[in-house]
Amino acid sequence: MRLPTMPRLRLLPMLLSPIVFCLALAACGGGERSESDLDAPGAGAAAASGTEATAEAQAPSKPTSAAFIGEQQVWRDERKANLTKPDGWTSLVGLHWLDPGPHYFGSEPDNGIRLAMGPGHFGMIDLKKNGSVRFVPERGTAFTLDDQPLKGATALRIDTDPVGPSKLGFDEGKGILTVIKRGDRYALRVKHSDAPTRSGFKDIPYWQADAGWVVDSKFVAHPPGKTIAIANIVGTTEQVPNPGYVEFERDGKSYRIEALDEGGDELFLVFADRTNGHGSYGAGRFLDAPKPGIGGRVMLDFNKSYNPPCAFTAFATCPLPPQENRLDLAITAGEKAYAGAH
Repeated sequence: MRLPTMPRLRLLPMLLSPIVFCLALAACGGGERSESDLDAPGAGAAAASGTEATAEAQAPSKPTSAAFIGEQQVWRDERKANLTKPDGWTSLVGLHWLDPGPHYFGSEPDNGIRLAMGPGHFGMIDLKKNGSVRFVPERGTAFTLDDQPLKGATALRIDTDPVGPSKLGFDEGKGILTVIKRGDRYALRVKHSDAPTRSGFKDIPYWQADAGWVVDSKFVAHPPGKTIAIANIVGTTEQVPNPGYVEFERDGKSYRIEALDEGGDELFLVFADRTNGHGSYGAGRFLDAPKPGIGGRVMLDFNKSYNPPCAFTAFATCPLPPQENRLDLAITAGEKAYAGAH
């Protein structure tokens, strides 16, 4: 006999949805150009229509070689492969915020938290006031924990743990559930390889590959330990390590982007520009850049500017560009707005 069902989880309202944010900047939109834009320079220059940015920055300043085009295509192929792998961003099917206390969850309607996919009854998840999380599985339902068979109740790590979050597997490995923390809020993040956003994925449109958008920049370091407040799409704000900023010139003007350090060997740039909502995704784009080399120089390849996960799914918690990173410049390079947006 099943224990009484806990009250349905009151899902907290999204404080800032991708649609609202896009409207604040400009309507999310994008051209229909596909990856074939990598063909010969001039074969597919960005259309100067009313919805595309008409920036003076479009003219290439460097020749674009066949080798450069090939290298860009390799990057784009890898980008698509990562997005569409079984546990990639396009596999997200749910983001369920947790109030403290126990909650029954699963795909059947009698659960306090109802999932879009997976077993009818997962079991119970209990968020303690101290932030610890415990999972009690439903009898007769098979789960794995970090790829090993789960045999009973267990504590779950969250994504801020140095080891990473516990991965609760279901549906014979097709589904993965983790617990994430954003600010002081906790949520269940659910992925499934049969997600409609994955099975129905469309190619990402790009601006034509242009060597003129590979820009030499100067890295200017901040005092050690400096952080910057970064808001995300769900309305929470976190202090993120901010080691310095990159400064570059374009058409005789100087621009700077504050860099974030997420612990890897690259700088993480979250920026907005004049193409947002006029060709590119309305809430800004991301760019990874190598950490500074000799003399503090950093090469920025804006052809590799990419959409945040929120461009592909409603269940991500993407960081938003800080005010310092809103550029009065149209960066007509990299990914355009995704045509199959949720």
